[in-house]
Amino acid sequence: MRLFARLFAELDATTSTTAKVEALQRYFAQAEPRDAAWAVYFLAGGKPRQVAPMSTLAALACEEAGIAPWLFDECYQAVGDLAETIAHVLPRGEMVSTLGLADWVEQRLLPLRGLPPAEVAERVRGYWAELDAQGRFLLVKLVGGAFRVGVSRLLVQRALAAHAGIDAKLVAQRMMGYTDGRAMPSAGRLQALIAPLDAAATALQEGQPYPFFLAHPLDAPPELFASRLGPPSDWQVEWKYDGIRGQVIKRGGAVWIWSRGEDPVTERFPEIVELAQALPDGTVLDGEILAWSAGQGRPAPFALLQQRIGRKNVTRKVLADAPVSFMAYDLLEQGGQDLRSLPQAERRARLEALLQGRPIKLSPVERAGSWLELAQRRERSRELGVEGFMLKRLDAAYGTGRTKSDGLWWKWKVEPFSIDCVLVYAQPGSGRRASIHTDYTFAVWNRAPRDREEADAVVEAVARREPPRAGALQLVAFAKAYSGLTDEEFRQVDALIRRTTIEKFGPVRSLRPTLVFELGFEGINRSTRHKSGIAVRFPRMLRIRHDKPLHEANTLRDLEALLQEGQAGPDPAGPSP
Repeated sequence: MRLFARLFAELDATTSTTAKVEALQRYFAQAEPRDAAWAVYFLAGGKPRQVAPMSTLAALACEEAGIAPWLFDECYQAVGDLAETIAHVLPRGEMVSTLGLADWVEQRLLPLRGLPPAEVAERVRGYWAELDAQGRFLLVKLVGGAFRVGVSRLLVQRALAAHAGIDAKLVAQRMMGYTDGRAMPSAGRLQALIAPLDAAATALQEGQPYPFFLAHPLDAPPELFASRLGPPSDWQVEWKYDGIRGQVIKRGGAVWIWSRGEDPVTERFPEIVELAQALPDGTVLDGEILAWSAGQGRPAPFALLQQRIGRKNVTRKVLADAPVSFMAYDLLEQGGQDLRSLPQAERRARLEALLQGRPIKLSPVERAGSWLELAQRRERSRELGVEGFMLKRLDAAYGTGRTKSDGLWWKWKVEPFSIDCVLVYAQPGSGRRASIHTDYTFAVWNRAPRDREEADAVVEAVARREPPRAGALQLVAFAKAYSGLTDEEFRQVDALIRRTTIEKFGPVRSLRPTLVFELGFEGINRSTRHKSGIAVRFPRMLRIRHDKPLHEANTLRDLEALLQEGQAGPDPAGPSP
């Protein structure tokens, strides 16, 4: 545990990629294999299940330290991290544990699940007494299920590969599925990751996927495409669908489905399993899981697919209400042979031949004489239910992760939806932003104000804490966002928030409406959980509208118009396969 805590501190103390890889290599050279196996699990994104809420651990730390909750809260505001605050306020431990990470997890943390809260508290008190500040900090992260560290999965793979003297791409391939919580990390599983090429089977296990190849965002104007990308004839141009990236695997007579997040989701999509049964053994398809009703010429909005994502028990009603399909756009394995090193054009030709006469959808390819012609087609993306185009070089291999060494994919997305809205609530961020307000709630008018005076009257009523009258003009909250501004902009807005605070509800401040923002988002859907009746996907702040007065901010009717735009009906010229 001490060795892993030291590694955690080293990784957290630097932004240098080289320093992080070197720290990881030192750890792998010193750690016991069982401990290193768990370290790889956590560092690569494996999630520890929460044993006790962080609020419970904070209250327990107050008891142990003999301090009042308000004093703990003040410390938290200064430190910015709850686990670090707990580690600092706890009394110094009397002894230092020599148990390794694997024993801590398997013998102490995992058995805490299901115990009565009083028993969990008593054991955690004892564990804190055995650890120094670094160890207590890490333990709280693991117990509270909030483990995060500033290192990417790619860096872990690079460090393991350097430690073992093998190709990082091979480690990436072997690591697919490693963080699946149903299989406990072990020395044997770690050895399988780093075994020499001639000492380990190179074939994947039956249901194991390949590492996903990821695209880079393309932000240049289309007028520059010809000089930067060459002619469109060098590229495979496909519509970019808004679903769940996934791989469908058919091996040994069985079917597996994996999401890009490396979650096995086979049981959640039985209709895709049924479609894939017709594939020959030794086939792996890359594509998109989409909500798509039979007979429709375009996929349904992502909101319908969300009804399936979190469900492990798929009932007949769910299958009927939110049917799904699979849109294939690449062939990674055929007849048990890895095709990823083949050019994109050849993989596409094989995919078309394989799916000929089969019920699985094939992603259509768009052809045009110029980039400007494609740009014009791209403008119709929303009415076709897609997000723009994917551009794939015809000579590109299928790479690992977001790399340009094996080939090149670009995602040429449409501009986001945007709306001008009013800042009405704020609360502090976390980590280094814990001392400033960075998490904002935005509102639009329920109808357009008649003039500035009517809007100002609403502002004064809000400042007096008067509840809105039924049918009267009011601001209706519809979205939260915490990204998009620079540090300096956040500091400026924070100063305004402190001057315009009306009331505090714990960390949340209600504000006198004074500032308009342009908010961007990728999608918009109806929602019964929000007062506005609207929910937006991936909202972020595009800019502060110092130039726009409050009465010119947008309305619920404007959101309704965007909703209609984003859910236009099917088009016979659309991207149906």
